[in-house]
Parts: sequence; C-alpha cells; structure tokens
Amino acid sequence: MTRLTASFWVQAYLTRLRLSDIPAFVVHHGDDVAGAVLVKLNTLDGQARAFQRSFDLQTGARRWIELLGGIEGEVDAAIARQRGFDPDLWVIEVEDRGGRHLLDEPGLD
Repeated sequence: MTRLTASFWVQAYLTRLRLSDIPAFVVHHGDDVAGAVLVKLNTLDGQARAFQRSFDLQTGARRWIELLGGIEGEVDAAIARQRGFDPDLWVIEVEDRGGRHLLDEPGLD
C-alpha cells in the first residue's frame, strides 16, 4: 500500500481543521516525505496534550495515541526534547477550548 507523504497529510489535516473552524498551524516543518507528525492540542487554559501516530504490529493498524498531557509548558518541553531526537519531526499545534483535534475521524489515521 502506498503511503501519503508527510507534507500531503499535514496539508489535508490543516484543511480539515480549517473546515471545522479549528485554528491550527505548523510549529515545526519536518521532512516533506517521511517525517513523523506530532500534534499538540492547546486548550487555551494552560493545559495541552500531545499526540503521535502509533503502529500496531499485530494488526497493522495505525492510530493516534496521547503521548503526554498536562501543563502546556511541560508538554512544550517534551516536544522540544522529541525534536532534539528527530529533526525530521513535524509539529502541528491545534487550538481549541473544547479539545477538538479530529484525529479520531476516518481518514486521519
């Protein structure tokens, strides 16, 4: 099965968020072809959550899991550490008081 490039997936995700009136922006531009994507959900109350895509080796399914949640500064520090290990990493920040991120919708896995 052919995989989408990272930049194509990011643009599709940003478009879907925009269509739902959810503000989002690229914090760090990773590798266009094969960069991993990390999504930070900022609930605008001092809290945040970070999500990364996980691959289930037994089923072959991909899904988004919460990597970390808590005080926004701590989430930002963890993301910065992750970027230190992976310079090809994309970081997308989503801002929504209601906690919407759309990662659980079909087509975004």
